[in-house]
Amino acid sequence: MNQDEEHLRLLSIFHYVVGGMAALFACFPIIHLIVGIALIASQEGSGKGGGPPPFIGWLFVVIAGVFILGGWALAICLITAGRFLAKRRHYTFCFVIACVSCLFMPFGTVLGVFTIIVLMRPSVKELFEASAEAVSPG
Repeated sequence: MNQDEEHLRLLSIFHYVVGGMAALFACFPIIHLIVGIALIASQEGSGKGGGPPPFIGWLFVVIAGVFILGGWALAICLITAGRFLAKRRHYTFCFVIACVSCLFMPFGTVLGVFTIIVLMRPSVKELFEASAEAVSPG
């Protein structure tokens, strides 16, 4: 096994790990989601106007939902990129996800930078092209 294949194998494993961590961290805003739902429910259940305005509860729910769904989407993309790295397919997708993962500090940044460095090698590009030619008919 040459060095490029070993690096792609390790990057694939690390993409799975960082993807799992991203999915876990994306669950933290569930606390805000629950608080927002409780604020909305408390406004509807009581006729008193002593609490915060109803839009505050909806603000909590919407923002938490965006962060949860965005984090889970990133996690799915990282795991998918790890699978594609292992199969040496979809070079552009892997490269884009490596760039996007740099936003997930500090682990995603380290993973993204190393992935970009490995993917920029001409020998790695050849591995992806050879894999694509082997899969496509004709």
